[in-house]
Amino acid sequence: MVFAAGGFKVKLYDIAQQQLTGALENIRKQMKELEESGFLKGSLNAEKQLALISICTDLKAAVEGATFIQECTPENLELKKKIFAQLDLIVGDNVVLSSSTSCLLPSKLFTGLKHVKQCIVSHPVNPPYFVPLVEIVPHPETDPSTIERTYALMKKIGQSPVKLNREIEGFVLNRLQYAVISEAWRLVGEGVISPTDLDLVMSDGLGMRYAFIGPLETMHLNAEGISNYCERYREGMKLVLNTFGPVPEFSGETEQKISQAPSLQHSSQPSPSGSTSLIQAMSEKIPVVPKHLNARREWRDECLTGLAKLKKQMSSN
Repeated sequence: MVFAAGGFKVKLYDIAQQQLTGALENIRKQMKELEESGFLKGSLNAEKQLALISICTDLKAAVEGATFIQECTPENLELKKKIFAQLDLIVGDNVVLSSSTSCLLPSKLFTGLKHVKQCIVSHPVNPPYFVPLVEIVPHPETDPSTIERTYALMKKIGQSPVKLNREIEGFVLNRLQYAVISEAWRLVGEGVISPTDLDLVMSDGLGMRYAFIGPLETMHLNAEGISNYCERYREGMKLVLNTFGPVPEFSGETEQKISQAPSLQHSSQPSPSGSTSLIQAMSEKIPVVPKHLNARREWRDECLTGLAKLKKQMSSN
């Protein structure tokens, strides 16, 4: 949908015909809804964008004439390596081979391929139609022209690409995200705050300003520049950071403490630590059934669409 919105012809490949048929139906439904709500991306109407998308179950036919190939399979190293090995045998020297992986290192994905200089990670953020960031991560042997072509393409289709100078575990987005998740897990697990209030700290606090400015600009604006911020808060930051616990296991004792809190057993008494069950809190808010999960995802996407529109309006001002 993102590439079609940018005016590009897109061939959608899968080994299962029903996956492709279902995808086209879903794309048609979403594009029509976006058009009706005024949130459809690009200059073409929904029908013209849909006309740009075709489906194919033959890999060689799918990549014929392609200038850019985006792999979007599940986060399984062996599966992705298998696909890139197949692509390596049938593509020419001018196509960019790109992976959507969120964590797998380019050196693990592409090393040994004949076309390794054309390989790159272009990690989109879920859902990419509403969240424009794309992390561009090169293999050590990726040609600089591959990086520039990928960056230019992402800009052309309306995404917000960022270039990593080298590969690193988790790239940048997930390193930041996991740091937040890790401390959130510790704070709830140690009974410092409830799961509901923890999420409010982000959605009604940090998240509101981070939607427009990042942590470094926040530092800059919260004092008289970065140097002044460090001068004011250096010792306080170090004091707090030194109290952070080890990396959680996200299982074992801590998980049991959270998932088996008294509230999960329908007790009316608060847990001794003051914590509530993380699993129960989330399940009560959003039951773990497709109907409720999908409804909440649709609500999330509506919020992200509105935010994207506001950001575009603010930037033009």
